[in-house]
Amino acid sequence: MFYAAYNILALVLLVPALFYHLYRSVSRGRPAALGERFGHIPPAELALIADRPVIWLHAVSVGESVAARPLLKALRRHYPGHAIVVSNTTETGRGVTSGFPEKDLCIYFPFDFLPAVRRTLDAVKPALVIIMETEIWPNFNREAARRGIPVVLANGRISDRSYGRYLKFAWFFRHALEFCSALCMQTAADRERIITIGAPAERVQATGNLKYDIPCRRVAPDERATLRARYAIPGGMTVVTAASTHPGEEELVLAAFRELLATHDPLMLVLVPRHPERAVQVAGLLEKAGLPFLRRTALATEAAPLFSGGSVLLVDTVGELMDIYALSDLTFVGGSLVATGGHNLLEPASLGIPSIFGPHMTNFREITALVLKYRAGIQVADAAGLAAACRTLIEDSPQRRETGASGLAMVRENGGATERHMAVIAGFVP
Repeated sequence: MFYAAYNILALVLLVPALFYHLYRSVSRGRPAALGERFGHIPPAELALIADRPVIWLHAVSVGESVAARPLLKALRRHYPGHAIVVSNTTETGRGVTSGFPEKDLCIYFPFDFLPAVRRTLDAVKPALVIIMETEIWPNFNREAARRGIPVVLANGRISDRSYGRYLKFAWFFRHALEFCSALCMQTAADRERIITIGAPAERVQATGNLKYDIPCRRVAPDERATLRARYAIPGGMTVVTAASTHPGEEELVLAAFRELLATHDPLMLVLVPRHPERAVQVAGLLEKAGLPFLRRTALATEAAPLFSGGSVLLVDTVGELMDIYALSDLTFVGGSLVATGGHNLLEPASLGIPSIFGPHMTNFREITALVLKYRAGIQVADAAGLAAACRTLIEDSPQRRETGASGLAMVRENGGATERHMAVIAGFVP
């Protein structure tokens, strides 16, 4: 009865879903790839994975794709004879994973519309499906189980903010969760939450957070100089990066930057909106603030230093954030001064770059607690606190180095999730 009702609802919602994807594609200047979302994968692409058992990993967007990278490397190392397919839901996620050398094929995840799911599974023929974090699709899970394909949830988490919604619709989610062969959750709290929602307790383990398993190193001076030259930034410039910012947050960042400019020079800002298609809107804010800026896409490949004190590099591309962190002196991690839930503090920490973040970190509660425990970053309450924390780290270079070193120690001492995930996955790889 549930699946009959669900498929009627899926059919009704298909039309608005199509319009939504078309709107996103047009507004962001990217192809909609509706054929792939209905399971029509070109034969030339399928030829890349022919005659090999397939491991299919799904990562909905950028954050999940970045978190999946250690797992993809381990899968490639442990199973060299398998083809690895990576799917995404968003265009930005696809932009990131298309550059991963571990994968054999990138596709878009199908709509959870039964004909689309069946067509995609027929085409890809996976021996195992791994779904990052907490993507729960009833038709996909049920159809995979019907074909004897194990589905493993990896790096699963349920944030404080979303837990109430999951509980309210537990009657819905339990139908999909019962078809998961294993669920690897980040923490014991996440494990208990997903069991409460309806996952079979005997299949759920707390295996840690894959995001801790990113490579870590202190950025060497020659590497930083090379990166700054690539981005046309003079070597002696103090660089503050504001990464993964959201609407309503850029105004606060620019106010703090202008306050810092009154007492610090040479100082520049690298501004990286979470969604690069917002670059036009953010450029308007920069013009209104009277700050000189240049968009990343306008930079020549081998440009001479262009930026002077008080200027801004507006990053309107994807896939460059780690390089941006590496050339920075300190960074603000966005989505945290507005009620978005925050973003990944581990990425700057893995390079020894100190980070500042706001009070809204509900999506990263465990990581935030660890950052504060290690003193690997500074949490602030508002824009005034952001300016003050930036000033402290700019003026106190020993504290800046110590905070960065604490971040490196934190990442190094809290790894191991990849191995624990692989131990679970090994039980399902034919």
